[in-house]
Amino acid sequence: MPLIEEVITLEDVISIRGAKEHNLKNISVDLPRNKLIVITGLSGSGKSSLAFDTVYAEGQRRYMESLSSYARQFLGQMEKPNVDYITGLSPAISIDQKTTSRNPRSTVGTVTEIQDYLRILYARAGVPHCTKCGKPIERQSVDQMIEHVFQLPEGARLNILAPIVRAKKGEHKKIFADLAKSGFARVRVDGEMRMLEEEISLVKNNKH
Repeated sequence: MPLIEEVITLEDVISIRGAKEHNLKNISVDLPRNKLIVITGLSGSGKSSLAFDTVYAEGQRRYMESLSSYARQFLGQMEKPNVDYITGLSPAISIDQKTTSRNPRSTVGTVTEIQDYLRILYARAGVPHCTKCGKPIERQSVDQMIEHVFQLPEGARLNILAPIVRAKKGEHKKIFADLAKSGFARVRVDGEMRMLEEEISLVKNNKH
């Protein structure tokens, strides 16, 4: 089978030429964009000097320069790292190796505090889709819902569901009993339709 070589263009790499920050000795390297890159080496070999003091510092400096002069006066002047030039660089985010956060659930989004802004962006600009069928989720008025029901074939069965419990631990036996007394016949539990007349056993320590 012939080997397929991946063609890398200038737009696909971050080109660093003549990096001399701290203990870097005129380093030139091309880093692929949109890839997970690991920089390894002995202590004092220049890993942090390349990643933090060169690539990150230049990305931050260029981002600051793109802001208005009014905004820049509150941020201070950032020194250009000791490097001949860098191309293909985007605004950068850095997570310090000696972080004060000890929460094992912390992510880049929570530590940098951009998660809330990304959530707002996705909610406003994104199009939500059903995780099961993949269809877009669209808001419907009551009239649209009624019209959709009337378009169903004669004799078609329809389930109208409303959330009672969401992601809560417990067996929820009282809820099942109360629903049965109120005249309901079915419930959907953990994504599965169940009859209330049958014995529904749930794991107490699991969320349902």
